[in-house]
Amino acid sequence: MNGRWLLVVIAANLLALLGLALIYPHLMVSPGPLVQPHAALATDCFACHAPFQGATSERCTSCHAVASIGRTTTKGEPLAKQGERVARPTIKAAFHQELLEQNCTACHSDHPRQDFTGPSRRPFSHSLLRETTRDRCGSCHTAPDTDLHRNVSGTCAQCHSSKRWKPAAFKHALLAKEVLAHCEGCHSKPTDTLHEQLTGDCQQCHRPEHWKPATFDHDTYFVLDGAHRATCVTCHLKSDYTRYTCYGCHAHTPNRVRAQHQEEGIRDVDNCVRCHRSAAGEHGGEGSREGRE
Repeated sequence: MNGRWLLVVIAANLLALLGLALIYPHLMVSPGPLVQPHAALATDCFACHAPFQGATSERCTSCHAVASIGRTTTKGEPLAKQGERVARPTIKAAFHQELLEQNCTACHSDHPRQDFTGPSRRPFSHSLLRETTRDRCGSCHTAPDTDLHRNVSGTCAQCHSSKRWKPAAFKHALLAKEVLAHCEGCHSKPTDTLHEQLTGDCQQCHRPEHWKPATFDHDTYFVLDGAHRATCVTCHLKSDYTRYTCYGCHAHTPNRVRAQHQEEGIRDVDNCVRCHRSAAGEHGGEGSREGRE
């Protein structure tokens, strides 16, 4: 007899709890407060939830007409007049019309806090869009207003992925020819001692595909042949490319070089490459014998 009454009491409590959950769901089972725009529905859970089913997209679209999402409020007012709700400049709000299906809870939750099953909001996925829309980034996004993007032709997918905006696989071949020839339009000139004294086009040494390796034509100044195939610091001490020295190697000592040139009537021995363009000797420099003739 006592056991039967115990079951009756337990059943009565369960029915009472179930009744309270149905009558006051916002107090009994709510995972947290609603987002501010829907705060007025805090005590009306069934405005969005169907009994024993949870939130349904059908109830969302009963207030939010799909054709108007991102364009007007539920009262028909243009979103542009709602200051705090204006979409970010680079994204057009009216893209819901291009979704494969109206599954609102795939991205949205009215309860910003985490519930018992995980995060209350999942990141947007481009896979939710129609395939034809995925290829037309401009249907949702506005092109960035930067010097780089203004000069690029082609589709966004040539550099970016629909999964992530960054990293991007940029290719210089996308630039117009007149832009491609002016590296300084996007890049700042390096400030090291080597580049400070160089003039001309970057493509004399570098290629748009890769900054390194570079092909610097040292033969313009001095041919690095034979024993002169040395590291840069051998002649450019402390990597200072504004100056060089020919002293310190084999017979190139200041006294011997000075004595040898005085015999030929040459007293300015500080700028060797004025006369010597390679290890072979005089190659028509302005102070060489060929140059004097």
